[in-house]
Amino acid sequence: MNGGERLKREAAEKAVEFVQSGMVLGLGHGTTAHHALLKLAEHLRSGELESIQGVPCSREVEREARSLGIPLTTLEEHPALDLTIDGADEVDPALNLVKGGGGALLREKIVAQASRREVIVVDEGKLSPALGTRWPVPVEVLPFGWKTHVRFLEGLGAEVVLRRGSGGEPFQTDQGNLVLDCRFGPIRDPYALARGLDERTGIVAHGLFLGLATDLVVAGPTGVRHLQSRARS
Repeated sequence: MNGGERLKREAAEKAVEFVQSGMVLGLGHGTTAHHALLKLAEHLRSGELESIQGVPCSREVEREARSLGIPLTTLEEHPALDLTIDGADEVDPALNLVKGGGGALLREKIVAQASRREVIVVDEGKLSPALGTRWPVPVEVLPFGWKTHVRFLEGLGAEVVLRRGSGGEPFQTDQGNLVLDCRFGPIRDPYALARGLDERTGIVAHGLFLGLATDLVVAGPTGVRHLQSRARS
């Protein structure tokens, strides 16, 4: 395991310490959240945790959780989640996030909004002075008329790239939508940008997760830090 993966694992395992028996959890998508899944499964096998149920943020996470023996449920059965553990691509000083590098941004945001506590796990390399500095903002769009959104997003100042899969084909989300990766550079007012994206018909979701994270667990060379936000009551 390289240094970056070790830091991800350390942070994820720290986040799992917040989980208590009987909780209904959101199960995040991505490499960092993967380490949390492994630790949850270990605690369930040992009996350290009991009666846990999870709501996966993607089909990939659903398959992995089932293979690990983690009991699953749905938001229809449990519309309010106790806690979600997820990763992020970029985090600003106010604990606002860019997410969606793995393509699960729509389900991740639905789960985050349903969670009483949203625990984000990152290594120090994901910390940024302003969103957009180091990572493009993913924008999930309907396939119908998707090129019209390219012009719209370029008008907002973005360099826009259609995300593609490993074989060069357009990447499709679990909902069958496309993802436009939008490089804005440092975003002066992420809330204003988010409002503009939310108002655009055909944009299904975007990767600006603002005011959703309650906790941030950061792993670095000197250890693991836990930060909390007061943005959510």
